[in-house]
Amino acid sequence: MSLAVRSALVAVLLLAGSAAVAQAAVTPVPVGQPLARFDKLKPGVHRYLRYRQVGDTVTAVDVWTREVRFDDQDGQRRLHIVQHWDGAGAATSNRQLDSWFEVGTFRPLTHERRSQKDGVSKIEGFAFQSDKIVGLKALEGNAAKDFEVASPQPSFNFETDMEFLQALPLAAGYEASIVFTHPGGGPPAPYVFKVVGSERLSLPGGGKVDCWVVTADYNHPEIPVTRFWFAKDSQVMIKQVSPLPDGTGVMGKTLLY
Repeated sequence: MSLAVRSALVAVLLLAGSAAVAQAAVTPVPVGQPLARFDKLKPGVHRYLRYRQVGDTVTAVDVWTREVRFDDQDGQRRLHIVQHWDGAGAATSNRQLDSWFEVGTFRPLTHERRSQKDGVSKIEGFAFQSDKIVGLKALEGNAAKDFEVASPQPSFNFETDMEFLQALPLAAGYEASIVFTHPGGGPPAPYVFKVVGSERLSLPGGGKVDCWVVTADYNHPEIPVTRFWFAKDSQVMIKQVSPLPDGTGVMGKTLLY
């Protein structure tokens, strides 16, 4: 092999390697940055069936309603996401979430959680600040009014991850590092979400939809990953499957309508 041919081959291999590295590079998504596909978020309601599957046994858990709104708050147009769970079975429970965000960036502002189980009601409310998440002092009956956790870097709200991921530029090879926190939980942490492929799913009402398949290990690489299926056109989440903590099966969510 001549020197010229060897040099050309090395150059091609270097370029291919650089392209692979570039494709696999993780993209940080900082709070306050306009999201590439925020316009995918449309006002409307989606309902999901949550179920637990162990072997061939599938048990319905509840119906999860998520509504995207754009409402005025303090004279400004805001993204407003409202969620509601209706439990199934004898020991029913319900939970309601009310979350507000900056339009375009998805920067979280406030988050309220109202739950009822076995006849006991609970109210929790939180405000997202640049360096911490704190309890809403003015919210009447707030069980979390004294809550405070440091946020070394601003964080997104984990309880609206489905809509947040919908606003990202999902594409083959895309990986995003996102700082999330669960309001009322521990400190924020970065999590990596990866587009690992495509799949064509059958819809409950008939028809099929082309989806991006996204995975996350939630910083626990020792357990199976959670998988999401997002429709390629609307980027609405169609399905999610997560391993149960005890390893016996999975918890799933599937879009009803």
